[in-house]
Amino acid sequence: MNDAHDLNLILDSRTPLVVLETHEENRALQLLTRVAIKRSCALHCWSATEGINHLSFGQKIEGGADLDEPEQALRAIKQLQQPALVALCDFHPYLTNPLIVRLLKDIALRDDRNRPTLALISHSLKMPPELSRLTAYFRLRLPTEAQLEAIIREEARLWASEGKGHRVRTDQQTLAQLMTNLKGLSFDDSRRLIRSAIRDDGAIDESDLPEINRAKFQLMDMEGVLSFEYQTEKFSSVGGLKGLKHWLEQRKGAFLSGGLKGDTPKGVMLLGVQGGGKSLAAKAIAGVWGLPLLRLDFASLYNKYIGETEKNLREALQLAELMSPCVLWIDEIEKGLANGSSDDGTSRRIQGTLLTWLSERSKPVFVCCTSNDISGLPPELVRKGRLDEIFFVDLPDEAVRQDIFAIHLQKRDQSPGLFDLPLLAQASAGFSGAEIEQAVVSGLYTSLAQGGDLTTDTLLEALARTRPLSVVMSEKIQALRDWAKGRTVSA
Repeated sequence: MNDAHDLNLILDSRTPLVVLETHEENRALQLLTRVAIKRSCALHCWSATEGINHLSFGQKIEGGADLDEPEQALRAIKQLQQPALVALCDFHPYLTNPLIVRLLKDIALRDDRNRPTLALISHSLKMPPELSRLTAYFRLRLPTEAQLEAIIREEARLWASEGKGHRVRTDQQTLAQLMTNLKGLSFDDSRRLIRSAIRDDGAIDESDLPEINRAKFQLMDMEGVLSFEYQTEKFSSVGGLKGLKHWLEQRKGAFLSGGLKGDTPKGVMLLGVQGGGKSLAAKAIAGVWGLPLLRLDFASLYNKYIGETEKNLREALQLAELMSPCVLWIDEIEKGLANGSSDDGTSRRIQGTLLTWLSERSKPVFVCCTSNDISGLPPELVRKGRLDEIFFVDLPDEAVRQDIFAIHLQKRDQSPGLFDLPLLAQASAGFSGAEIEQAVVSGLYTSLAQGGDLTTDTLLEALARTRPLSVVMSEKIQALRDWAKGRTVSA
């Protein structure tokens, strides 16, 4: 099956109006040309700047210079007395005019074999209700992996032929990841991104993937309730969480290749104390799997008008599927699904929409939910089938605290070997990863103000000045730990 075959089926059904929603106008016109030749019918194209152009054999449309006006063009098309395809480019602004709508309807309702078929081409087009039942919607197919690979090789040969001195450098794993990340884009958009990656430095490597993901996000116009997280992490930047890391490594291949007979990993819930590294882990999943990371902000979903909030969520989830394969990070999910009667049932409707999507989605969107309080979440959310596992992110133990100190010191150009990490780990008992990081930052400020180097003693002083959350909110954290024992998997 191909685009020409599918469009021919629509024309064989004698549907009078066809809508082609696409940014690739030239490709749409090429398709109509192939179909017109196969059907041995005339092809005409109208635009506001060119009027009507006769593109193939058959009866021409007469009418003079005024055919650049949509009304006069439609009146002339209405007089055609032989089968023809007529492409109307960017016709959407005129569909609010009752006279234009009536002329379209007059043409569509002609009951004879010589009625022309009108193909409306635009980036976005919604037909008026009175024309909707006379209209078929057609979408151009997106490129397959084989076609994407052909585009990459074509652009690489073109770059090398321009005398650049060497062939494009890449490897098979990066190429496979690139083709995966380009899914959902049109031929033209894919070619532009591939060309940009090659001509930047004559190579396609891992450094190109985040930029391509961000460009894809911008092309799909997802700004709003979804945000693109450009900065992802590696697991080496995350202290501890060995259980989660092992779980994800086991499922990486299954997710990227489409799963075992369709059983693609669905996602995880990361439950734990604030500052324990849940957000960092979500970023690391995307970074290690080489996938774009999208963040869903529940605060931006809510709208004062009834029904708009649920619509915003549906659109956000649809856009995440367009961006697939990807990681969708829903941060502090309990705040968006809080139970209560003060929001006219909006939270319950949001909950229903999300639960249905989690159960029925078919696209490879790996969901990572983070939460600080499981008591506010519905039991339906955390059951198996919607998410694969619930991991509890506890406060780091002594060995992990040493790793966290080393990570944050190294990140700030400090050599971990110059510090007494075991002593620092002992002194930071009860500290979360975020609190350890802030102790390092505080120590750096102190040493800078004193005109000296950062030392173990400086860090010990910073730790002594801090009251960790495990002390300030000890009862609440202990209750969370008690609940997680036996109900969750240790991260």
